[in-house]
Amino acid sequence: MPFHGAEVKVAFEELKSISPDLIFTHNRDDAHQDHRLLCDLTWNTFRNHLILEYEVPKYDGDMGRPSVYFPLEEELCRKKVQFLMEAFPSQQSKHWFRSDTFFSLLRLRGMECNSPSGYAEAFYSRKLVL
Repeated sequence: MPFHGAEVKVAFEELKSISPDLIFTHNRDDAHQDHRLLCDLTWNTFRNHLILEYEVPKYDGDMGRPSVYFPLEEELCRKKVQFLMEAFPSQQSKHWFRSDTFFSLLRLRGMECNSPSGYAEAFYSRKLVL
């Protein structure tokens, strides 16, 4: 299949004029090649920004060991999962793309960080300046 990385990089170059306080991107070890490309270009474009890499549960089984946790209340988790299900209709046919998959990940990460609610999001951080 043709690789369109050059076109994607041009789009990222146009983003250099903005300077967000926080940037979210895919995890650099994501098994999906498009996700890895977006992560690489994010780091190439925003070199002096706080970047947190998120994880995407999927069939590839590439879940890892995140280093940054953010506890969440259960109601917010329900809303996030609902938004995910609505925002990605093209994924609905995937057998793993289910509400309980995402809720389970939030619960697992909540357990790992001892979240008071039992739920949390987790991220990977390559460089964190405090």
